[in-house]
Order: sequence, then structure tokens, then C-alpha cells
Amino acid sequence: MKRLRIALTMVAAVLQLSALAQQQKKHYNVLVLLTDDQRFSTIHALGNQEIITPNMDRLVRSGTTFTQAHIMGSLGGAVCAPSRAMLLTSRHVFQVHQDGGVIPAGDTTFPELFGQAGYQTYGVGKWHSDYASFNRSFADGDNIFFGGMHTEKEGGHLTPKLNHYDPVGAYRNSFKGAQFSSVMYADAAAKFLESANTKPWMMYVAFTAPHDPRTPPAEFLSMYDTAKISLPANFYPQHPFDNGEMNVRDEMLLSHPRNPGEVKQEIAKYYAMITEVDHEIGRVLQALEKSGQLENTIIVLAGDNGLAVGQHGLLGKQNLYDHSMRVPLIWSGPGIPANKQVSAYCYLNDVFPTLCELNGLRAPAGISGISLAKAFTSNSFKGRKELFTTYSNLQRAITIDSMKLVIYNVKGEHPLQLFDLHKDPLEMNNLAGNKAYAGKVKAMTAALYQSMKGYHDFCDPAKPGWGYPKKLTWAEALKINP
Repeated sequence: MKRLRIALTMVAAVLQLSALAQQQKKHYNVLVLLTDDQRFSTIHALGNQEIITPNMDRLVRSGTTFTQAHIMGSLGGAVCAPSRAMLLTSRHVFQVHQDGGVIPAGDTTFPELFGQAGYQTYGVGKWHSDYASFNRSFADGDNIFFGGMHTEKEGGHLTPKLNHYDPVGAYRNSFKGAQFSSVMYADAAAKFLESANTKPWMMYVAFTAPHDPRTPPAEFLSMYDTAKISLPANFYPQHPFDNGEMNVRDEMLLSHPRNPGEVKQEIAKYYAMITEVDHEIGRVLQALEKSGQLENTIIVLAGDNGLAVGQHGLLGKQNLYDHSMRVPLIWSGPGIPANKQVSAYCYLNDVFPTLCELNGLRAPAGISGISLAKAFTSNSFKGRKELFTTYSNLQRAITIDSMKLVIYNVKGEHPLQLFDLHKDPLEMNNLAGNKAYAGKVKAMTAALYQSMKGYHDFCDPAKPGWGYPKKLTWAEALKINP
């Protein structure tokens, strides 16, 4: 009898391992939804009571939200280019090429890897890198936008300059979209879902909203009464000091000092753009549900970077405050807990290896990301120990256990900021000059310099002006090679 019990136990264990192995071999569909310039604090279900986002709210309720997801930063003003390149390749900020403008063949993207694994791959929307990397990543696609933003000169969001998929990769026949950019992208995604049912698929839908020009359709702008829009608690008429990037394009969209009424109008337009893209995300989700594949699809919703829109006297994303570096990251689908929030530190770079683990694929060697998959099965997931963020040669920051140190490199000066994000999440109380925190500043400065060294930062804090006493030009940034 004892031998029988042992044998039965062994058989049960083998069957359990076999079932686990089969589950790991399961190839789920993957839908990645990426918004443009959407900061973390712009989803109703995550605490913003003034914004209307029913479809993002649905994903929050049905899935798991990483509440401390960040980007690593940028070498130049077009923060979204390296952010998207880091998401796609899981390389860190000093590993991407030409600040994300080029993805070389040696840096495999996650759609490319999934295509190699037999997935049908389809790309829609914004691609802020080269043509060749898009075609390596996707076997097909439509309504593709190559570039950083829909300029007003080219019709903005109202008549976006787009491309159909070109198998040759030349993309010489662009066309004007007949509808608002988000509508065009949702149309292409929905059309793909009507026929994508013969094998597992990976679809990447990269919206260009709410990036400016902020020209939301009237039906969405009418949802917001400027008089009822709240100014952020950390609204300042101007930034307390020169952060080295006070005259970048984003900061010139409104006059200095900031006028509260003008900022509220800008917030209303920003919210309306987000509500509009939320509506189109809803159309994509409806098409997915109609196709009968919702239950077999992993959905990832993320933002490529945040935006100040009046906070700290700033408008743009060329800074290291959380409103610019912290982004939405929501996962929904098979095996992912519903209505769960995870506060562990992570980067967008971590999406790639997570998708691989959830689908039983091996991530490429040399990537910088870590898998977040354990967060879906455990409540003790630790994530990253620290967050290192960077902007140009002007700003560096490190966050450890809710304490954040920022050091600036501007015209030979190195202003410091120290924030206790647990007590001061809006980063309004600078503790750097408080003698009680002198030890903390010293320890975190050492940690920051160690991270700069570990990431092979082109700036050297041991040199005057970190080796770059003047602001890095765009041409200089493009020449910095991994």
C-alpha cells in the first residue's frame, strides 16, 4: 500500500509538471496599446476624478496595474523616441541608437521575436524609428505613422500623414488620413482583428494622442468645463530655477510666467485628447471581443512618457519629475489577476521579457529588462531596487525606497533636489538643504554616481560639468553610441 501511495504521488507530480509545461507552451495572442505623452495620473480608475476614461478603467478592473512604472529618460527633447525604442528592444537608455531614432538589426524587437516564433505580427500607428526596423518587426500593418508628432503644417491629428504597409520598406507613398488619427489607428486594428484567427498574433497599436497639437474633436472637448478643471497642487507660475531646458519647444507652447487660466484650458484639452483615445481603445477592445479571442489575448496598455502640463511651472516632458517619467502600465488577460495594483519599481523596458515569459519564449541575451510575470502569481514581487532616470547631460536622478535625489548640470552649477515621495508624491518639498538629510544626500549621491557608471553613462561626474559643461546639442546626442 505504501508503494502504491508513492507511485500515485509520483504520477500526480508528473501530471502536474506536464500540465505546467503545456501551460508555459501556450501561445497567447498579444495586443499592445501605447499612448503618446500620457502620464500616470490621467486614468479615472487610478484616482483622477476629473478625467473620463471608461475603457482604460475597464482594463484596470480586469487586470493588474503597475503603479510605479517609469521610463528611463532621453538624451534629447524627443523623449518618446528612446522610450519607444527601449520598450521595443528592452535596451536601456544608453544602449539604444541615435536616441531611439534607429533600431539596428542586432537589437531584436519583441514583435520581431514573436514573428520568429510563428506569430502573425501587425503594426499600427506611430513608429519613431527607421523603416527597416518596422519591417523587421512586422509582417504586415496599416495606417502607419513614421515620425514624432503630427505637425499642424501637415494637418495635425485631423488629417494625419500615414502609410500603408510597404513590403519593400521604401514608404514613398504616404497619404492623408480622412479621420482623426486615433480613429484611423483603431480602424486598422479592428480590421486586422476581423481576420486574425488562424494562428497566434501580436498586434502593436501605437496612438499619437494625447501628444500635441491638442485639437480634440468637439464632442470630447465639450465633456470638460475649464472652470471646473482643477489646477494641480504643484502648479507654479515658473520653475524655481533653470533646469537647463527652459526653452525647448514644449515649454514655449504657453507664455512665461504660466497663467492659471491658460494652463486650465491646456489641461482640459489634454484630458479631452485622452478621453478621445480612450474611446478608440474601446473600439479596439470591442472588435477583439467580437472576434471571440478576448479570453485568449494578453493586453498591455502603456504610455510612452508623461507630461507636466503646468506642474512645477513646466509644460513638457524634458525633466525628471514623476509627472514626466511615471507612466501607465496595465496588463489584462489569461492568468493575470483582476483589479490588482503592484507598487514595485519597474521600467517599460521590462515589458519585453515579461511577454516572453508569459508565452514560453526565450528573451534575447543582452537586454536590460526583467520579467514582471511573478507579480501576477505572488504578492511579494519586489521588482527593481532603484530607479535611475536621465535627461540629456543636464539632469540625473535616482529613487530608492521612496526617496528621490535629482542632480542638475547647468552652466557649471549642480542644484540638488531631494524628495520623500511617500510623504510628498507631488515633489513640492525639497529636503536637499535640510541638515537632517545631509547623510541621505551623500549616500544617494554616491548611489547615483554608481548607477551612472554601471549604465555606462556618457557623463562623468568626476569631471567638471560632467565632461559636458554646455547643453548637449541634438547633433551631439545622435553621435553618442552605445
